[in-house]
Amino acid sequence: MTFSFLNPLYTAVSWIIVQFHSLYSHVFDPDGGWAWGLSIVSMVVVIRICLIPLFVKQIKATRAMQAIQPKMKAIQERYKNDRQRQSEEMMKLYKEAGTNPFSSCLPILVQAPFFTALYGVLASVAADKTIGVINEQLLDSAKQAHIFGAPLSATFLGSSELSVKIVVAVMIVLMSLSQFVTQRQLMTKNMDLTVKTPFMQQQKMLMYVFPIIFAVMGINFPVGVLVYWLTTNVWSMGQQLIVIRNNPTPGSKAWDERQARLKKAGRLNPDGSVRKAGWVAALTGGNKQPAVSAEAVVAETVQVRRQQPRKQSKAQRQQAAGHQGAQATAEHAEESAAGEQPVALTKQDAVPAGRSAAKQPAGKPGPRQQPKRGGQGGGQRPKKKS
Repeated sequence: MTFSFLNPLYTAVSWIIVQFHSLYSHVFDPDGGWAWGLSIVSMVVVIRICLIPLFVKQIKATRAMQAIQPKMKAIQERYKNDRQRQSEEMMKLYKEAGTNPFSSCLPILVQAPFFTALYGVLASVAADKTIGVINEQLLDSAKQAHIFGAPLSATFLGSSELSVKIVVAVMIVLMSLSQFVTQRQLMTKNMDLTVKTPFMQQQKMLMYVFPIIFAVMGINFPVGVLVYWLTTNVWSMGQQLIVIRNNPTPGSKAWDERQARLKKAGRLNPDGSVRKAGWVAALTGGNKQPAVSAEAVVAETVQVRRQQPRKQSKAQRQQAAGHQGAQATAEHAEESAAGEQPVALTKQDAVPAGRSAAKQPAGKPGPRQQPKRGGQGGGQRPKKKS
């Protein structure tokens, strides 16, 4: 079954398969299953390489979902009796974090058009119809190709031979099993299963639902389509295994295993960063500690370590005491210059307190006396107040 609006995609998929078929025809039989089967596998590799940026985006979205798990749990507990408010708060949280629970389905959704196009190409081959760039000659060659005794266009329900049914059934089981292992690997290695959230429930549901869906639909898939899905599932499993091992989600089981491996290998820095090794370290200088962290370590060591005072001779102690005395004198002089200086009185200016009190009438203030100038009585002129 084909759709007219997918004609450009049919042409693109068939062109890629034909180009790889012409390449493998120099090594294998052009009408054999190896040439056509490897052409389909190579097309999968090309598509998955183009989807690597999307896969990276999927990993980032998954980590963002992991980071907001505590907030999701708090929203669940706060609005457990109000489902509508709980959904609104969840959607608001997803918007703030820039992610959503369906981000993990993006690679499958993007592959859907290619899967539909490949299904249409192989269905046309089974119906003895040309499609895309597959002409009559290539159509006859594709119809003769067999993979483990099963034609590329054969299906489980459409074939009457037991050997073909066995081959198709084994491929369906392998396709569903690889899908299950890939999802279970993500759940058990790269997620915190102690937090029960809708995201975790969704991932757990997908782990069981997707393999069942593929198994049910697989009985109508041609052998070529089963080769496509088996190859893409194996690619996803290996790619995910590499990412989880080398760049796991913090707090997950894979993260603890990675930290233990790095610590055992001596590549874990005190601040938790990873010390690079091999040619990457040679090119980037990864084994060198950052200057900031080194200064921080030195400062911390100086603060913690207690230094004992060195013994000094008598001359050194006297010199240090003299230096401290001179410094104290200078500081005292500065303070005196900054404050108000006291007025020094001569003998002529000095008046006994009792005599002054006797001459001055009670309750009346005495006349203000001007201080004598230095030339007459030797007294000092008071400093003018500021």
